[in-house]
Amino acid sequence: MRLHRLGDSGRSVRDIQDRLVALGHECHPDAPGEFETGTSEAVIGFQRKRGLSADSIVGPDTWRALWEASYKIGDRLLWLQRPMMRGDDVGDLQRQLNSLGFDSGKVDGIFGPETRAAVLDFQHNRGMAEDGICGPVLISELAMVTRASSKIAGREAVRERQWLKHLPNTVVGTRIFLDGGCRDDQEAGQTWETLSAAAIALQERGGIPVLSRSSDTRFPERVRARRANRLGAGLVVSFQTTYGDAPGVYYFASDHSRSEAGERIARVVAAELGLAVGGRAPALLKDTRAPSVIVMSDHMDAEVGSRVIEAIAAFFATQTVD
Repeated sequence: MRLHRLGDSGRSVRDIQDRLVALGHECHPDAPGEFETGTSEAVIGFQRKRGLSADSIVGPDTWRALWEASYKIGDRLLWLQRPMMRGDDVGDLQRQLNSLGFDSGKVDGIFGPETRAAVLDFQHNRGMAEDGICGPVLISELAMVTRASSKIAGREAVRERQWLKHLPNTVVGTRIFLDGGCRDDQEAGQTWETLSAAAIALQERGGIPVLSRSSDTRFPERVRARRANRLGAGLVVSFQTTYGDAPGVYYFASDHSRSEAGERIARVVAAELGLAVGGRAPALLKDTRAPSVIVMSDHMDAEVGSRVIEAIAAFFATQTVD
């Protein structure tokens, strides 16, 4: 889709405004179809709430988040298909299933194989027809048995705590997926230097670096996230320039869930680099199964890559093996 920003107008802008207003972000005093200061502020408010870069530009990530946020559980049937269904309704379903002990994986709002398996497991447990589809009957059954997730840790939280509990006290043999942002040639060049240095530093410590791309390739972030999953990474570290955004070390956090392991690693790395820590939900954090962090800085070079690995190695060294 084309980018929509301050000064644009038309039916597509009106659609964006309608979706923002429906989600509680007023575009006043802008006229319908006019992307002016009111709409810009509404977009920024939505982006901050969803853990996106608050640049007031409606690009692919922000539009996808607007579309996903428009679905509430019960609005439609949910099942496994290709491409996979995405939305806040899926995230709510995952959260409820996890809180009841039916493991749907990461609460990422994506109806994948793990979510289908959890639905089937719930249906079997409750003596329902086992079709893997979330419809009115399953939602009603969930409402009868679901318990407050604020009181009971979801399965995704338990899994991450187990990951932390059994983390070895060395990075030797650990597969770490090293990613470099590549939104333009300048970022691609800077982050390649950084992730290359990180790969060398990890190898020197006995770890196994897995690179998201080569020096001359430019894969979209979602493609790189899927590659991390496919290659079975134990940890994901992405290096990105700020692109006008706030520097920091970010971990996965959304309205439905947060990564405890990602946050703990982010805090260690941030302390090493003197950066802030925050929760966000871009593809490299949301779509990856392993604990993940994004290191975002105005300055990317070999020293940053080496220091990040040094911080991660120190974090592993503080762990005890049961």
